[in-house]
Amino acid sequence: MKAICITMMVAAGVMMAAQAQAADESALAKQKNCFSCHQVDKKVVGPAYREVAARYKTADIPRLVEKIKKGGSGVWGPVPMAPNNVTDDEAKRLVTWILSQK
Repeated sequence: MKAICITMMVAAGVMMAAQAQAADESALAKQKNCFSCHQVDKKVVGPAYREVAARYKTADIPRLVEKIKKGGSGVWGPVPMAPNNVTDDEAKRLVTWILSQK
């Protein structure tokens, strides 16, 4: 019984840490004005993050980091994505968070 309680406590701690991490990355996306063009579940100017996660579920993370930093066009239609003023670490955190939006 004690082992079950310990296992449940560890699992709860892991879940809480994951939720806190997701909240941090969502706050980073807000801080970097990503939500001006994207939402999690609906298209705005750019695609919904869930659409991005579905398309790039097995994506090359360094390639997506570069796409966030440098911008691009033609992948989701005629409207280009502007370059973003983010560090490599911030872009990697954003990519990881976006790909988790399923």
